[in-house]
Amino acid sequence: MAVKNIMIVGVGGQGTLLTSRILGGLATLSGYDVKLSEVHGMAQRGGSVVTFVRYGEKVAEPIVEEGQADVIIAFERLEALRYAHFLKKDGALIINDWRIDPMPVVIGAAEYPEGIIETLKKDYKVYTVNATEESKKLGNPRVFNLIVLGVAAQHMDFTKEQWYEVIEKTVPPKTIDLNKQAFDVGYHL
Repeated sequence: MAVKNIMIVGVGGQGTLLTSRILGGLATLSGYDVKLSEVHGMAQRGGSVVTFVRYGEKVAEPIVEEGQADVIIAFERLEALRYAHFLKKDGALIINDWRIDPMPVVIGAAEYPEGIIETLKKDYKVYTVNATEESKKLGNPRVFNLIVLGVAAQHMDFTKEQWYEVIEKTVPPKTIDLNKQAFDVGYHL
């Protein structure tokens, strides 16, 4: 199997690291060589966070080059726009349709771009979900990242049972059922 390249992008506090641990655990469980790397400017809330998950028979280095990602999981629209050029021609871009203003927008030094998803759809295979709203229906907006992961799971080669097994091992024990429920919401969209 060729090496698979997954990129998770978001802002600090959105659970990109937990999501990369789940993906890394899944690939390890399936017997693949796995490399994870975290690249972040400002990991506190509001700063851009990028994690790479690479898996396959043998993975040399952890970094995904531009134009090489099979799947990009974006927890926020602007982050999707910022990193879309990493996607392969036939790759899948999964976007949580949500807006978090970066500091330059907050202080009035920049404008938040309009029509991000429409723009991305011109060049990429885009799958959107308003996971933040969906997670509120489950009673906990913090599990939105598992909803997005559920959508992304449709573009990967692991069984639902494998996903469940790794979610159970990775999330805090009290939140297992809620996280699996959130994953299901995205998985069935």
